[in-house]
Order: sequence, then structure tokens, then C-alpha cells
Amino acid sequence: VLSYLHNRLLHSRHLHSALRKQRSDITHAPSNSMAPTIHCVRHAQGYHNLSVANHSMHDPLLTPLGEQQCRNLAKAFPYHDAVEAVVASPIKRTMYTALLGFGSDIAVKELKVIALPDLQETSDLPCDTGSSPAEVAKEFEGNPVDLALLTEDWCSKKGKYAPHAQAIEARARDARKWLMGRQEKEIVVVSHGGFLHYFTEDWTGSDKFQGTGWANTEFRSYTFSTHDPNNAHLVETPASRKRRLGHEKPLDQNEQEQLKRTATKDWDEKGYVQGNSNGAERARAAQAKLADTRRDDVGGGMASYV
Repeated sequence: VLSYLHNRLLHSRHLHSALRKQRSDITHAPSNSMAPTIHCVRHAQGYHNLSVANHSMHDPLLTPLGEQQCRNLAKAFPYHDAVEAVVASPIKRTMYTALLGFGSDIAVKELKVIALPDLQETSDLPCDTGSSPAEVAKEFEGNPVDLALLTEDWCSKKGKYAPHAQAIEARARDARKWLMGRQEKEIVVVSHGGFLHYFTEDWTGSDKFQGTGWANTEFRSYTFSTHDPNNAHLVETPASRKRRLGHEKPLDQNEQEQLKRTATKDWDEKGYVQGNSNGAERARAAQAKLADTRRDDVGGGMASYV
């Protein structure tokens, strides 16, 4: 009897330990050594970043400064030798950021920029709405791009691409799972300031810039957690965290959820994650109102918008 009780006690302790480990914050989870390392990059400055009024521009291109930011990124990025794939949102500014920022990798290794629709930005504003597959093909004709994943509805902002929070979270998860299943060991992912918070599930500094905590061409590196593979959670590498945050302690899951609620409430008010039929019009009106209060900042310096 004593032996039986002793074994039951050990089993109970083991089960409790396992459950406690399952509930641990994903930011402390061990990485999946078989899955690729993901280097996330926010696009360079586009014309929509220059002013709130430019949010009405459809699928804008990079500014000259944005192109220079790409050249700076090419020099600053420390993992060129390891990159085996480059994946980008099919929106023009992200595609050009990938082509210009990682052009040497693409040329030397004979890669193509894979356009992945799930990586597109969150809102249905014109500046965050992509172009038809035919127009994308025309824009990037002669460039090393792979547009095989583009469908006619990828830029519809409906269904899985709607600016609803649940839809955005679902496609962020789909994108992570797609990447986790790739054979390459190190992959560059070029996306957008708002979407990258959903993609990485890290909401730190989400109010640092307008609609994002990511600067133009900022890059961060991640591995996949071994916990909950159905959601393919990402864990920022220690080197990446130290580069941008020093020795600051990572937020736990409850703190991240609180930041997420605050950020998404603000984004809903601005139209970034509002999925109703007049979301773009409401967002432009909200941004125009915001511009009135920040006119001096926009006129005297460089504002940073999604």
C-alpha cells in the first residue's frame, strides 16, 4: 500500500509539473530546433508614411528615403550568409523592400521573393490594400519573384483577409505554420508594422509609432516554440532581444494580453482592425482628425505611420 501511495504521489507531482510547464509563458519556451529561424523585417518608408492624407493612396511605392533605408538594411543585416529564403507580403512596398534589402542574397543564391498573401497589412485602407495579381505581375516583371500563391481575392479585404481581429489572428497563425513547415533553416519575412504584432504575438511598444512599435526596416529574429505546435508560436532570440531592449525582462503572457487589448482598442478606433463596410472611410476621417492635432509634427519632421 505504501509503495502504491508513493508511486501515486510521484505521478501526481510529475503531472502537476507538466501542466505547469504547459502553462508557462511562450516567451520563455524552448525553441524548435528543427524549424527555421525567422528574421522579421518591417518595410521601408512608403509614400503613405509621409502624411495622413497619403493613406488614401492605393498600394504606394517606396520613397527615395525608403530606398536608402533598404540599402542601409542590406549593410546592417548580420545574417546574409545564412538566409535561404525571402518571403514578403505581396504589397508593393514590402516586395521592393525584400528585393532591395536582400538583393545580394537573392542574386548569389538564385532565390526568388515568395509573395505570401497572409503577410499583408491589417486594415482596409487604400494604402494597405494590395493590387490584383495581374498588376503585381506587371509591376515586378523581370524581377526574381514567385507569385504562385496570389489568388484573385487576395486583395479583397474580405473573408480571411478581412480587417477583423479574429481574421488577422487566424492568418497570422496560418503564416507561422506555413513558415514552420518550410525546409529552409533561415528565412527572411518582410511584412507590415501592424501585422507584425499579430504575427509575433509581441505587443511591446505598440504605441511607439503610429499603429506599430516597429520602425521602418527594423528587423528582429525568432525561433519556433516547441509548445502548442498547432499555433506555431514564435520566440524572439536572445541576441535579437538584447539588440533592441538590452537586458529588459520579457513581458509575461498576461502583460502581453493587456497590451494587446489596449493596442487593438486604439487601432479599432482608427480603423486599422475595423471590418465594417465603411472601415476605410471611417479610418481616413479619424486619421484626418489626428492630423489636425499633429500638424506641426508632420510638417516639421518625419511622422511614422503604418
